[in-house]
Amino acid sequence: MAGIFTKIANGEIPSYKCAENDKFYAFLDINPLVKGHTLVIPRREEDYIFDLTDEELAEMTVFAKKVAQAIKKAYPCIKVGMAVLGLEVPHAHIHLIPMQNEKDMIFSNPKLKLTDEEFKEISDRIYAEFSK
Repeated sequence: MAGIFTKIANGEIPSYKCAENDKFYAFLDINPLVKGHTLVIPRREEDYIFDLTDEELAEMTVFAKKVAQAIKKAYPCIKVGMAVLGLEVPHAHIHLIPMQNEKDMIFSNPKLKLTDEEFKEISDRIYAEFSK
């Protein structure tokens, strides 16, 4: 049975899409640390990121780089941080988080509560930059 991230990537569960190609999908974290907090996943379901093939891991990192560049243009920040945790959902994923300071990457920080309209506006801005 497909996991939640696979269902999201397949469009079976709604998400706030930021970028996609045939191998990877990027969407907003629904419990974001900051505006623009995005998840990057492989379409192929794999629990542990380091169980991806070398080629898949390299391609995922390059895809995440392009998404991070789009995030930085859509939400100017000092840097876009990248984190791999992978304990909450059994599907390899990368967190991309716009940072004004290192505290923006502390996962125990309170999460933002955004409206559907805010999520849509954020994902639309990132998607527009990614698509350029």
